[in-house]
Amino acid sequence: MVVSIIGIGLLGGSFALAVREKYPKMRFIGVDTSPVNGQLAMAKGIVDDVMSLPEAIAQSTLVVLATPVNVIIDMLPTVLDHLPPGATVLDLGSTKGLICDVADAHPKRAQFVAAHPMAGTENSGPGAAFKELLFGKNLIICDREKSHPDSLTLAESLFRDIGMKLFYMSPQEHDLHLAYVSHLSHVSAFALGLTVLEKEKDEQAIFDMASTGFSSTVRLAKSSPAMWAPIFDQNRQNVSQALADYIEFLQQFKQIIDDQDVINSLDFMQRANVIRRVLDGIEKR
Repeated sequence: MVVSIIGIGLLGGSFALAVREKYPKMRFIGVDTSPVNGQLAMAKGIVDDVMSLPEAIAQSTLVVLATPVNVIIDMLPTVLDHLPPGATVLDLGSTKGLICDVADAHPKRAQFVAAHPMAGTENSGPGAAFKELLFGKNLIICDREKSHPDSLTLAESLFRDIGMKLFYMSPQEHDLHLAYVSHLSHVSAFALGLTVLEKEKDEQAIFDMASTGFSSTVRLAKSSPAMWAPIFDQNRQNVSQALADYIEFLQQFKQIIDDQDVINSLDFMQRANVIRRVLDGIEKR
């Protein structure tokens, strides 16, 4: 079996490393616009060869699109055009609505599987990839009924084999839920990072006092803007609504603080503490 990884970064590279660990005889081909990334991916054992997109597709049993979501939309029709009979293409994008719309318009839609591994770090590139990234994480597949049973089974089997837990939903449900549980947290981290950087212009000591709590809260601000800007754009309606809801709570909390209302401050935080139950439930799955 030959697997092509289009975009040899954190997610695509980690997927390849995990599958290679399970199936050492599989052959992996890398496609990347950066020659440096290609060389690093080969040196790290992520891929066996680096080729052009047409060369890679022609040899592939499975093509994995692991680029930013705007690039996935641009590339998907071409990949499907040249995909050999019986081969499968899946994407790892963090949005699904527009990607699925593009796939739906193609006559080879059945050879496509829309997938989103709920995993990542703030780092990017093949150097950040590691085989354990996806183990124990959730994998969302959208519109599974539109995928050929063989393509769906191949994707499901590989993701299960590397230790992922599979869930199914529509692209619309996916994009709505992700706006709140993923995209909003990244927007918040970017905004918090900018807020502190503006303050740091006048007060260098602020970073001398920064604790691990600050680091963990703002960590996502180190994420790749080239990856996240297209995500925010493609899911802009849901992200905008999530931001509006978040801003409303921020304004409520600001008013409570301005009013020196300790009782409502305690109540506000105690209601938020219920998230502990949700997070504990996620960790126990």
